[in-house]
Amino acid sequence: MPLKSIRILDLTRLLPGPYCTMLLADFGAEVIKVEDAKMGDYARAYEPKLDEDSTLFHSLNRNKKSVCLNLKSAEGKADFLRMVEKADVVVESFRPGVMERLGLNYDVLKRLNPKLIYCAVTGFGQTGPYAKQPGHDLNYLSYAGLLNLMGEKGGKPVIPATQIADIGGGAYPAVVGILLALFEREKSGTGQFVDISMMDGVISWLQTVLPNYLMKNEIPKRGEQLLDGGRACYAVYETKDNRFISVGALEPKFWQAFCQTINRTDFIPLLEAPLHEQHRLKYEIQTIMSKKTLAEWLAVFSDIEACVSPVLDFAEMMNDPQVRAREMIQTVKHNTLGAVKQIGVPIKLSKTPGEIRTQAPRLGEHTAEMKGEMGLLK
Repeated sequence: MPLKSIRILDLTRLLPGPYCTMLLADFGAEVIKVEDAKMGDYARAYEPKLDEDSTLFHSLNRNKKSVCLNLKSAEGKADFLRMVEKADVVVESFRPGVMERLGLNYDVLKRLNPKLIYCAVTGFGQTGPYAKQPGHDLNYLSYAGLLNLMGEKGGKPVIPATQIADIGGGAYPAVVGILLALFEREKSGTGQFVDISMMDGVISWLQTVLPNYLMKNEIPKRGEQLLDGGRACYAVYETKDNRFISVGALEPKFWQAFCQTINRTDFIPLLEAPLHEQHRLKYEIQTIMSKKTLAEWLAVFSDIEACVSPVLDFAEMMNDPQVRAREMIQTVKHNTLGAVKQIGVPIKLSKTPGEIRTQAPRLGEHTAEMKGEMGLLK
């Protein structure tokens, strides 16, 4: 596997850091979760649970090992430093200053292991006036200006159902940063510090709305943008059976096909109509969509290229032929739970694909093994 020789010490908890190291572990990296013996990763305690640990923990921590160390004790610090000597990467998600107070910050670790890559995933990054402030996904979306654009025109901002900043703004940039640093190390022979800010990551996602403001200095408004539901060609409509269907007919050819299929060719010239006209179009299209059930509309559009899709729930998504073909829901074997379903690997490599090899570790399951390897057993 592409990362088979890479050892990662993972001090992160909850979602952003563990998602990052999960992806790396899926492609062969040896990821060692360094956890406190009393509680470990907070995600273990969440509900619902599969055994003693939560479903979330099982999903995020497959293919990993768990070692318990008390990093506040002299013995725990010494053990960790010995592990750092043989590590390629350290990933942590504490607020800036925490690792320094522990005496385990990058400046200390790089003297011990100059090849070490140290990745810190935080809300606001290592610099700036907010660096040491607490925060969560919602806060980073708020500061980045994204939350202000989410929701219907005239309504309040809508909280997304998944964590955009944690995963898109934090975990994925962290994976990229670590891989870039590993690639650079092949040339220089030394590691470096990877500073990931979830707020930075969210701002970098605003490619379809922020550049217009930067050029024209016009504040965008909620529900009036190209891709936020303000236009009739890119919206969600309710069907006769109280289900929903999404329309993404942005390009003229798709819009033409959509309008022809609903027998309203008079809508075709109105693709780029002003906002007030878009509202009228949406109302009229909604009236039309209300006359058939979701299944009936899907049958009507089955052979039409108009970017029309059903809004699925999880049960329907799992049985969707595209999801099944891509193996994005997999059944894996668990030692005590038997067959367990897990989210699949989203990155497909033709020669060295990622895979789910082992279940999430029990708290401290690999402590003795790792201490034995490091010569730390008393």
